[in-house]
Formats: sequence, structure tokens, C-alpha cells
Amino acid sequence: MSPDTIAAIATPPGRGAVAIVRISGDRAMEIARRLSGFDPAPGRARFARLAADDALVVAFAAPRSYTGEDVVEIQCHGGSIAPRRVLDSALAAGARLARRGEFTERAFLNGKLSYEQCRSVLDMIDAKTVRAAEDAFAGLKNERARAARRIYGELVDCSAAVEHALDVDEGELPDGFLDGVKSRAAGIAAGIAAEIAKAKEGKILRNGAMFVLAGAPNAGKSSLMNALLKENRAIVSETPGTTRDFIEEWLDLDGWPVRLVDTAGIREATDAVESEGVRRTGELVAKADVVVALDCEIEAKSVIAVHAKCDLGRAACGAINVSSVTGEGLDELKREMLARLDGCVADAGVDGQAAALAEISAALDGLPDDPVLVANRLRSAASRLGEELGATYSEDMLDRLFSRFCVGK
Repeated sequence: MSPDTIAAIATPPGRGAVAIVRISGDRAMEIARRLSGFDPAPGRARFARLAADDALVVAFAAPRSYTGEDVVEIQCHGGSIAPRRVLDSALAAGARLARRGEFTERAFLNGKLSYEQCRSVLDMIDAKTVRAAEDAFAGLKNERARAARRIYGELVDCSAAVEHALDVDEGELPDGFLDGVKSRAAGIAAGIAAEIAKAKEGKILRNGAMFVLAGAPNAGKSSLMNALLKENRAIVSETPGTTRDFIEEWLDLDGWPVRLVDTAGIREATDAVESEGVRRTGELVAKADVVVALDCEIEAKSVIAVHAKCDLGRAACGAINVSSVTGEGLDELKREMLARLDGCVADAGVDGQAAALAEISAALDGLPDDPVLVANRLRSAASRLGEELGATYSEDMLDRLFSRFCVGK
């Protein structure tokens, strides 16, 4: 059990019908009793008057709770005052204010959630589309971890077999032993490569892909952004240079989260403010996963050429002709944007799995010449893959993960 009891507001700040104050630890029931005047009954909800507010007290006995500890959740009126007063009462009664992600960290340390599931909790909170939420939910159910952990187990077994054989007699390995190791390692490498592809897609679902609209003033960038979003998000004007800074919104592109960015028109600036806007446009173009270039030539990792005013009677060769007024060409543009996501996925990177795959490839290159090198490579691969999956972890890894959570999670 944890040495102290923590408390925090578990719902986001601002106006709302209900807020929840969560208490977890050895003294959770005692603190709730001091606040409410009665003994909380696990599995039952009971009304109470506390901190000058009507509240609902719900208790969960260890280990059948989110954290694996005794947990009490107090539901009170929303807003900022009521939950703050309930929290202050809990702190005065002996609880400590929770750190960021500490509830989920305790769930991990108490064996209620795996490392992968903890990451999935964060993914669920941050999901921008239904597809992203479904991917996170699959992680919460451990679906996306099972195959990877099976591969990790096979890699550990293969590494252990080689090291055991070397311990017995490095000079005389059994006939065909290294051929068998090579076959097993090749199969493991293929499995890791498949998991990397899935993990890269997951990174796009979590982080989104950045599509930047770039072009000269009055090229139709803001109108195109509004048409893609199906709302009047950006100001549209006949006056050149209306957009002085960038505007960013999330676009649900067939379930994929896309960060759509409208930028200042690219031209020789007429004043300091516009000059700063043009400079920022250059920075965004350099960082973009894909640039949607409206009637301009631009250098970037991936570029979609677009002519955005085809309703005015002029079409452009070598570009997708789009009308933000009539909707012509928008479906074609969206299909091309979806196609470019493959490139974004390819650049996403999965460090631990990629490093493990590189170590196995190096081990295969060492077969059958240096069995000691093979053993070292396989051991290193297992270590890197285990760290990626949370099968092995360091304090720094845990700090990096749980510091990204809000205080009440």
C-alpha cells in the first residue's frame, strides 16, 4: 500500500454540472468519513452535505478500484468554488495534493494497469477523432500489446537459448543450432516490422499530421480552410494580407486527426507585422508533414499542388482544381490528403522497436561467424523491445509518461 493518501479534482476546470474530487490511499475511507459524517460503503452511493455543498459519495475498496487502493470519489456541483472547497477539506483532513498522473501511476505500480494501458489512458483523453479513440480503447483492453508481448517473449526465449548454448560449450555448438537461431530471429524480426507499422499509425492517431496551407495573398487559403472544416473559422476578405498570423484547427479526415494550418500570404511584406507573419509561414512550411500549395511553387517534405478558385473559369494543369464556393474538387483533395498520410506514418518513428529490429538485423548479419556477437545483439534487442513495451522500465520512463497527465488522473 502507498505511504500516503492523495486527493485531486478529477474533472476539468470551468463551468459544468458536476465535478469530481478523487481520494486514494490507506486513509481514503477515514477522510471521507470525516468529511461526510458516515462510513462510506464500497459499491454504494450516498448523499452528504459537506463543504457547504450537496454531494454524492462513492467508495471503492482495494483492490477493486482504479488505483488498486481504497478510493473515494465525491461528486459535487461543478464550477470552480464547490470542488475546490471539497478538495481543501480533504487536504485539511490529511490527504496530500496528487501530482500529475499520480492516480494512474499508482494503478500501474499496484498492477491494475500495464505500462501500455497507462499510455492508452492518455491517448483516450487526447483523442481528436472516433478512430483515435477506438485505437486508444484497443490499447486499454491490451489488444495492441498482446502481439507485441508475444514477440517479446519469443525474443527473450531465443536470446536465452543462445546464451545457454554458449555457457555449455561455446566451442562446439550443436549441429544446425545457429541455423535454427537464424530462422527464429528472422521470424521475430518480421513480427517486429509488422508491429512497427501498426505503432506508426497509432502515432498519427495520437499526435495528428500537420497540413499547412501556403500561397500568395488572396490565393484562397482561408476560404479553403473554411470549406474543409465546414465552418467559417478564418476571416475571408478581398483585401490582400488579411491573415497576419497562422490559424490552426483540427480536421477529422476520415477518422485521422489532421492539424490544418492557415498561414499568412507569402510575398514581400509591407510592414513589420506582416513580415513576422511571413517568417512564421516559412517555419510552419519547414515543420509541416504536408504542404497544400495554392498556386505557388514551394519546397517541403510533401507538397499537394492546388488551384483553389476554379469556379472563376480558369483551371490549372498539374494541380487539383478546387472551388471553395461550389465544393468542386474538395473530395479529390481529401483523397489526396489521405494518400499523403502514408508518408507521415513512414516518418513517425518508433524508437524502441526500431532499435530492437536493428539489433536483430545485426545479429543475423553475424550468423554464423560470431555466436557471441549474436548473443549480445539478441540480448540488447530484448532489452530495447522490453523498454518500449514497459516490460522493463526506468524511473525516468515513468516520470516522462505520468508527467503528461492532468493532476486528477
